[in-house]
Amino acid sequence: MDETSFADWSKRAAEWGAAYRSSLRERPVRAKTAPGEIAAQIANAPPERGESMEAIFADFERIIVPGMTHWQHPRFFAYFPANAAPVSVIAEYLVTAMAAQCMLWQTSPAATELETKVLDWLRQAIGLPEGFAGVIQDSASSSTLSAVLVMRERALAWKGNKAGLCANPRLRVYSSDQVHTSIDRAIWVSGIGEDNLVRIPVKGEKRSMDCAALEAAIIRDKEAGYVPAGVIACTGGTSTGACDDIAEVVRVAHAHGLYVHVDAAWAGAAMICEEFRSLWAGVDQADSVVFNPHKWLGAQFDCSAHFVRSPDDLVRTLAIKPEYLKTHGRDGIINYSEWTVPLGRRFRALKLWFLLRFHGLEGLKAMIRNHVAWAQKLAERLRRQDDFEIVIDPVLSLFSFRHLGAGDLDAHNLALIDAINDDGRIYLTQTRVDGRIAIRFQAGQFDMAEEDADTAFEVITEIAKSLDRVA
Repeated sequence: MDETSFADWSKRAAEWGAAYRSSLRERPVRAKTAPGEIAAQIANAPPERGESMEAIFADFERIIVPGMTHWQHPRFFAYFPANAAPVSVIAEYLVTAMAAQCMLWQTSPAATELETKVLDWLRQAIGLPEGFAGVIQDSASSSTLSAVLVMRERALAWKGNKAGLCANPRLRVYSSDQVHTSIDRAIWVSGIGEDNLVRIPVKGEKRSMDCAALEAAIIRDKEAGYVPAGVIACTGGTSTGACDDIAEVVRVAHAHGLYVHVDAAWAGAAMICEEFRSLWAGVDQADSVVFNPHKWLGAQFDCSAHFVRSPDDLVRTLAIKPEYLKTHGRDGIINYSEWTVPLGRRFRALKLWFLLRFHGLEGLKAMIRNHVAWAQKLAERLRRQDDFEIVIDPVLSLFSFRHLGAGDLDAHNLALIDAINDDGRIYLTQTRVDGRIAIRFQAGQFDMAEEDADTAFEVITEIAKSLDRVA
């Protein structure tokens, strides 16, 4: 592709992107294709000769787009959002065009120094005190894995990487059953093992970890010859919005010398609003914290903000410094590849810089407050319906509900959510609460308006009534 063609197709791609974003309300939220339908339209072998961009782009529109679920749709109420504010998309155009590998300061000084600055902006925005330093990871999964590896090394007096786990006592890590499954995966990958992830029961409306049970488990494990390493607490758990009492978790854990990591992957973005910070009171005493600006703040995926109290511990756990990665003649520089599991790093800080400067904290706070208010209003409207119950009251903009139809309620609500998603106007997911199916709603898409929450109410109640008539 020559320079003229590159310029022409770059413009066409940008124009397509703008038209796509403006048309989202006209599209079904979830793809309406059957399994294998897309693959059947793609050649079984790679082409021997190059094809024209016209043909490739036409197939993109004909084959690929109909098979996409539209995560930027204003009525995407499933999972948690993976927002990409338009200004963030523009920043990613620039990052893609430069295509820099930002693993070291010397491989792109601006990328490193901007990352340091914008992570400190985020630290201030969510109310973490000075003393925390941040790094951009690809996801909360990688941030939590890094935290678990630090727990492991600290508990083993920094001998785990060298001697391996087989040469050391068995470690224990503690969490409730409300944490994300990325915690399980971090325990697997770190070598600690699923049998050594101790599940602490929860209590109360917030489904908080029972800290008396936590302390009892730590003491019991010490007496049994295990080495307790750390605790993973959550704020705004994925299934029900569970929030641990961070201050009490830290008090218990630190009394026994354990590392505390706080997973606030979704809810952490809301902490730019001072009135929501009671949900994670005590976080200033934690050892590490993660939240994802690519969820509720508008930064295009992938962009996870990982804050640590002791960067030295993180670097000691992860850094490898062969000669070809050393920067000679520069003292005091940061090489963020030493703070992460992957060596290679994209220039993720640019989209945060664009986003924070364009919208300002004021604009982002208004968005989050609106989402919380609209979700709470929807929950109350459903609560007032005789045939609906609210299973979990709103935590920020997340709640769950159940339709009280005839017969098996689990089967009925699964049928309801399938019918809602097949309809295409909105997209929801299910969860289990105390072993029973509930339908989960979260408001968080960047371009959502109040009318989209109103549409959700109309779709949910309309389709529930239609199922009742069929039954």
